Amino acid sequence: MKVTGPNGVSGGASSARRAGSTGAGFSLPQLDASDRAAPAAPTAGLGGVMGVDALLALQDVGGPLEGRRRSMRRAGRLLDVLDDLKVALIDGVLTPAQIRALATTMAEQREATGDPALESVLDEIETRAAVELAKLEVRGLAS
Repeated sequence: MKVTGPNGVSGGASSARRAGSTGAGFSLPQLDASDRAAPAAPTAGLGGVMGVDALLALQDVGGPLEGRRRSMRRAGRLLDVLDDLKVALIDGVLTPAQIRALATTMAEQREATGDPALESVLDEIETRAAVELAKLEVRGLAS
């Protein structure tokens, strides 16, 4: 095909159509009955569509590092709550919501990480949080 200008094309689609009309173009071979594919067999039915509960359960199952990540997030939340508690005690404006946040975070289940050094640090954080919660209970501020 040659472009000769803005409106001029030579050797394009018209020559391909002419070639097809002479019998030299594309054609499919004729298949006899033995060459044809067998029709698809009907299925017996769907076994059962996975529900939303199953998908959520699959998302909850994590890899080998998921327990470590969850423990690290929990420890981070505990440290944040302890820091807020420290600031509130220094300022003298400790609220019941801060005490509840500490108790709630302490009540969360910690997952095993498999790393002894990390477990030691997490134990220390939990111990500090438990001591602070006990101090507040002794003072009558926590329920």
